[in-house]
Amino acid sequence: MNAATAIAPESDVELVDSRFTVPGMRCAGCIAKIERGLGELPGVDAARVNFSAKRVAVRHDAQLDDEALVEALERLGFESQPVADNPLATDDKDAKLLLRALAVAGFGMMNIMLLSVSVWSGAGGVTREMFHWLSALIALPVVAYSGRPFVASAAMALRYGRTNMDVPISIGVLLATGMSFYETLTGGEHAYFDGAVMLLFFLLAGRALDATMRNRTRAGIGALLGRMGKSAAVLQDDGSTRRISADELFPGMVMLVAAGEALAADGEVIDGAGAIDNAMLTGESTPEPVMVGDTVHAGAVNLSAPLRIRITATKGDTALAEIARLMDEAGQSRSRYVRIADRASRLYAPAVHSLALLAFIGWMLAGAGWHQAMIIAISVLIITCPCAMGLAVPAAQVVASGALVKKGVLVKDGSALERLAEVDTVLFDKTGTLTLGEPRAEIGDLDAEARSVALGLAQNSRHPLSKGLVASLQAAGTAPAEVIGVHEESGQGLLGLWHGTPAALERAEAAGSGLATTLRIGDRREVIRFSDPLRADAGATVSALSALGLSSQILSGDRTQSVAPVARALGILGRGAVQPAEKLVALEALKRQGHLPLMVGDGLNDGPALAAAHASLAPASASDASQQAADAVFLGDRLGPVSLAVRVARETMRIVRQNFVFAIGYNILAVPLALAGMVTPMVAAIAMSLSSLVVVGNSLRLARAAR
Repeated sequence: MNAATAIAPESDVELVDSRFTVPGMRCAGCIAKIERGLGELPGVDAARVNFSAKRVAVRHDAQLDDEALVEALERLGFESQPVADNPLATDDKDAKLLLRALAVAGFGMMNIMLLSVSVWSGAGGVTREMFHWLSALIALPVVAYSGRPFVASAAMALRYGRTNMDVPISIGVLLATGMSFYETLTGGEHAYFDGAVMLLFFLLAGRALDATMRNRTRAGIGALLGRMGKSAAVLQDDGSTRRISADELFPGMVMLVAAGEALAADGEVIDGAGAIDNAMLTGESTPEPVMVGDTVHAGAVNLSAPLRIRITATKGDTALAEIARLMDEAGQSRSRYVRIADRASRLYAPAVHSLALLAFIGWMLAGAGWHQAMIIAISVLIITCPCAMGLAVPAAQVVASGALVKKGVLVKDGSALERLAEVDTVLFDKTGTLTLGEPRAEIGDLDAEARSVALGLAQNSRHPLSKGLVASLQAAGTAPAEVIGVHEESGQGLLGLWHGTPAALERAEAAGSGLATTLRIGDRREVIRFSDPLRADAGATVSALSALGLSSQILSGDRTQSVAPVARALGILGRGAVQPAEKLVALEALKRQGHLPLMVGDGLNDGPALAAAHASLAPASASDASQQAADAVFLGDRLGPVSLAVRVARETMRIVRQNFVFAIGYNILAVPLALAGMVTPMVAAIAMSLSSLVVVGNSLRLARAAR
């Protein structure tokens, strides 16, 4: 039964999410095998592999427990264990094991190579035999220890009648070691302990580099979650406080957050006023004022006065954890390049086994003898390892995603980079995307005194216009005046006393069209108008996209009268009053014309368009639905990450193509040489391992792509 028949979309089956760590994933073939195998399991709705974190996220029937899923992964040939209660915790046990095995293999390789140099230099007789025995004494424990990651993976696969890329690797290493030991026992001229150990060293080096790249990307997740407070002082019924671990907090509790303390949960300010550092969510280091009624998030740092906050979300439900989860659940999707690697890796084991067997039979028939034929078969097994092909796509995507994370762009899906690289047209929503989506006051006509009084009044209200006025005045460096007795009267506005003079922010009766308020200080009146300003770098971003060969236009549900000025300011086409269904029609029309559109939007009504576009981005301020539909989310108030994402995506695909060309070219050259008997197991080990290191090294160049 496949996933589609196991759980119909209209069924009432309760679905839950489970996550598992699968350290044995090595290449794109593993990704395909796991997703396909779990997807066929009754009760499983979907399985998504995160190659960078070596995790599997499974959406399944609640009656299907973790034990059954672990057993299913075992039958596929992979050891696994459920991720700890913290779904984003990182476990470097596998990386440490690889590094230890690499160190042992490196020690053994250096010593065996020193002994081999003497044999290559002409040492014979008793001296050669002694060096072979010394090499054997070093190589056997090294192969036993450093070969465990490969042999264990191969044994797990074979136990359930399956194969993976570690099977031919293990066979090659064990055959080379066995043949070398046979040569040592019989006093033969050649032994290949150096080749077997060198193969292990370079394979482990490639995998250790891969683990380093994955840890570097996941470090961004750890850094985010590290900003969350570990505990909170919770108010008790008698007015006292008790320090409680963040894991034990729950909604409804009231926590007292002291100055300098990081919030351990999301919540609403119910008492106090001050400022917080919210850089981890907004990307801006400017202190953000907060007062009663404001929503604050875990990880923000209280910069000034104590705050009392009623908790609304804890642990995995916080906004910070959601962003981190967005990063961690970036699956290795079925992009064009990943599908190529899947097919290549799926065919690899039977093809290589057949090729090695044919080489052995062919050379036996040619009269080479079983010894020489076996050496050639071993060389074929070793030299054709598809590590370079398997790493061509994920290595580049992991490094590029990590580079973008540092610039505030969270790529949800590896294939999004491929699609971002292909786009040729950009469609922008207006409000909240090209603009900030919040009213800002035009304060240029106000003198210093009026600005100060206006801020003293406005900071006491949560009205959208008051918040916009506060933001504009604070950005201009205004200090609030001491206005006393401030209160809000329904239908009137904010009223108070400044140095005994009545002051108020009132509704503007004769302001004409547009949003406005009236500042009254005694008999003096000033009309303050509001607008929704463009993001500071909107024009520069449109120009950068144009330089990349992309045309831009506005597709907005706002009134045409408000869209037209923005379009003129940016020098692009603009359409207003476009309904969600009409946005889909416009996208489909562009696709029929051969275009590949990129949609950038934030509103709930942009969700369908974001999902239908060839690629899509949403700001962090977007609705939950839009963030879920988008391929990537960017932080902060700047629009520049849109052009940056396209540029990095194009560079990533260029590196991926280079990786494929190299991997294919390597096999075209190497396999005939091995079949012709021109390559020894040691040379095969060097060639295969270096091919993987070249792909990884080429991908690491993307770490600078976002600069």
